Amino acid sequence: MGTRRNFIRNTSIAGAGLFAVPSFASKLYSPADKLNVALIGVGLRGTNHLQNLLLRKDINVVAICDIDPKRISIAKDLITKEGAKEPLIFGANDYDYRNLLELKEVDAVVISTPWLWHTRMAVDSMKAGKYTGVEVSASNTMEECWDLVNTHEATGSHLMILENVNYRRDILAVLNMVKGNVFGELVHFRCGYQHDLRHVKLNDGKTAYGKGAEFGEKGISESKWRTHHSVKRNADVYPTHGLGPIAVMADINRGNRFMSLTSHATKAIGLHNYIVQVGGKDHPNAKVKFKQGDVITTTIDTANGETIIITHDCNLPRPYSLGFRVQGANGLWEVDGNRIYVEGKSESHQWDEATDWLNKYDHPLWKKYGEYALDAGHGGMDFFVLNSFVESAKANIAPPMDAYDAAAWSAVTPLSELSLANNGEPQDFPDFTRGLWINRKPYKWLKETY
Repeated sequence: MGTRRNFIRNTSIAGAGLFAVPSFASKLYSPADKLNVALIGVGLRGTNHLQNLLLRKDINVVAICDIDPKRISIAKDLITKEGAKEPLIFGANDYDYRNLLELKEVDAVVISTPWLWHTRMAVDSMKAGKYTGVEVSASNTMEECWDLVNTHEATGSHLMILENVNYRRDILAVLNMVKGNVFGELVHFRCGYQHDLRHVKLNDGKTAYGKGAEFGEKGISESKWRTHHSVKRNADVYPTHGLGPIAVMADINRGNRFMSLTSHATKAIGLHNYIVQVGGKDHPNAKVKFKQGDVITTTIDTANGETIIITHDCNLPRPYSLGFRVQGANGLWEVDGNRIYVEGKSESHQWDEATDWLNKYDHPLWKKYGEYALDAGHGGMDFFVLNSFVESAKANIAPPMDAYDAAAWSAVTPLSELSLANNGEPQDFPDFTRGLWINRKPYKWLKETY
């Protein structure tokens, strides 16, 4: 940690070509300027962002907001230990964050709150003229998706969806392969969120972590709020970890767009079985009827003729996987099994182990800064997503993942819900760019080396 701390504090990578964006800056910061950042939500995810921000010499954390006094105390202690000035504190009620947004000294805001608050906070932040970063997913309803786009367009304030998986090392290497035409013309993708979260959704904090049977008021951390979505909604409520990287590879909103989707769901038995297993068949929550199917499969078709299959699978026992598959006319890569096949390069009808390919096409920034990023969280991708947010905010330019992306990726949730409620009926995606996707150019995520 010491090496990384010194590196981040004493080195600027703003000029290293980190995801250059085709936009004009209306406000430029000199290297001596510091970005004043406020955090709304300092739970587990917000605290991770705070820790990474505190390692930067170009950041002042000027305010924090959370309605949980325990989380405020933890955040203040972290700030004090780093020798930084004590921030202004907000959290008197659910809407005290609006008082934070009135602070003229705040340049940028990072929102890491429960899902139902993401859009309303992001909208208020943009209306206040703040450069806004919002955790995933950005929206819950179609109305909220449009709220993000309409507010961005009305105010000119930028919004970045903080999808960290887009910066995962293997994802950026495969993106490099896509841009290098290794797989040829793209045809098909698979992705998803396949993660056993039963211990997250059902935990009372009194028993060993992962063995609880409570949620809501008796739950701790995410089980206080996340599990209600499984009770109330049959939808893919968390699509962006898988879909974000695929959308970039497919140039969604930048020469391509989502056209429609269909969704199907299995029965819902996983959370009930877990409650009975750890809490007993007489536990009150054993009577809860969960609406969300244990495995939800969504298929999207695009304007350019590709298909994308997204899987949501969080309520059954399984190892973690985002299930990536990228397939083109000349070959394909699959994350499960770490395997690749390239026609003319691989032995006929035989998979190659993908490691050598991933190393060959490793992103230049991972090559240069990877060792400093590894302990930033989630294998290092948290370092790069936050750095991209900070550097974009300092220059006040459009981020690599903007309001249109936040809307399109998050729209899978309400559209899948509609499709499931109507026996898998296809649902059309709105064009959140209002036609501009035809001429919008892809961001230059990669240094041009081929």
